[in-house]
Amino acid sequence: MADGDMVPQAMTLVEDEYPHVRMDPFISIMEDPDEVPFIIHRVDSNEIVYQPRRRKAKLIGKYLMGDMLGEGSYGKVKECIDTESLCRRAVKILKRRKLRKIPNGEQNVQREIQLLKRLQHRHVIRLLDVHVNDEKQKMYLIMEYCVCELQEMLESTKDKKFPICQSHNYFGQLVEGLEYLHGQGIVHKDIKPSNLLLTTDETLRITDLGVAEKLDMFAEDDTCRTSQGSPAFQPPEIANGLETFVGFKVDVWASGVTLYNMTTGLYPFEGDNIYRLFVNIGKGEYTIPDTLDSLLSNLLTGMLQTEPEKRLGIQQIKRHDWVIKKLSRTPDYVPFPPSGEEGDVYRSMSVVQYLEDLHSGSPSDDEEYDDSQIFSDNIPYSANNNAQPVVKENTIPEHKHKKKRAKSGLLASCKQS
Repeated sequence: MADGDMVPQAMTLVEDEYPHVRMDPFISIMEDPDEVPFIIHRVDSNEIVYQPRRRKAKLIGKYLMGDMLGEGSYGKVKECIDTESLCRRAVKILKRRKLRKIPNGEQNVQREIQLLKRLQHRHVIRLLDVHVNDEKQKMYLIMEYCVCELQEMLESTKDKKFPICQSHNYFGQLVEGLEYLHGQGIVHKDIKPSNLLLTTDETLRITDLGVAEKLDMFAEDDTCRTSQGSPAFQPPEIANGLETFVGFKVDVWASGVTLYNMTTGLYPFEGDNIYRLFVNIGKGEYTIPDTLDSLLSNLLTGMLQTEPEKRLGIQQIKRHDWVIKKLSRTPDYVPFPPSGEEGDVYRSMSVVQYLEDLHSGSPSDDEEYDDSQIFSDNIPYSANNNAQPVVKENTIPEHKHKKKRAKSGLLASCKQS
């Protein structure tokens, strides 16, 4: 094309955005023959692919961050991966500024860290590592990865409950975990479905020891004086405002409420507000549905005794006929619910895209073409069918040329544990 020749201009118009306008495949608008030809190129909206911007990789120590798994009053929980072992982990991210606004927030976190460091049991969540960023005032608690919590599974069902065989499985594991904690002199104080997690093989893990209490090793009994647990799972002695209470029996009561909830989809005590809820709990009046068998009803009655002295202990629960009996898995067993907006039934790793960005690098914004080149490359005909499409050799401004960042070799030496 000679210097001074007219260069066709173009615009892309999505047809179904303007249904009232009839368009030919290619329309040339030239009111003035001296003007540059103006070409409209029709594109159907289903041909347009919208791709979200890839997020950048972020490392905390040797851990590569993934997507968010959940969020609570203390902070958020994200998926992450250990870049040395390639093991899937979860990280609880806590902001100290936020913790200071929560009553006993910092003390609860420090207590949880100290307790989890010394605990190691199949049914208690493991704390693997702790990172502190003083500049950003953040703490990162690296824990073993669990698929989901019991509360999430309950909410995914129509009746908000599990089949009896599934409740039996989870409850038996909960009792084993509580037996270990109590043997270590620890009162959890906040047993509930949302604090019970499941691994990929359905092993139950007790988590969230933020309000737990470690009894003095020389204490004569398990008397406690403070409680910060969830209201619906608190026993009558706390609901009635007693200054002291038997710690281990608090966990027994909360476990009874949890079992009641898993098997019925209901709570034994409810109220329009915390005051009414505590009044109802303090009275200790509840009903057990007739649909539950006599053994299960007997167990619930023993665990939900108003007087702590009459309430079953952990060893009595372990020996109860309903707990020790064998139950076969039924077809209505509740699976792990799909995760994310796309409904991922496999709950795939979210760190894969971040691994790709970290290990291979990804195109930056500076490497993308500008609109003028895209339009000119896609114009098959000109207004008079004589002019040829114009393809510029280089449409990226000189000041936008940057070196592509080197590919990271951080994961080159990774090995499977």
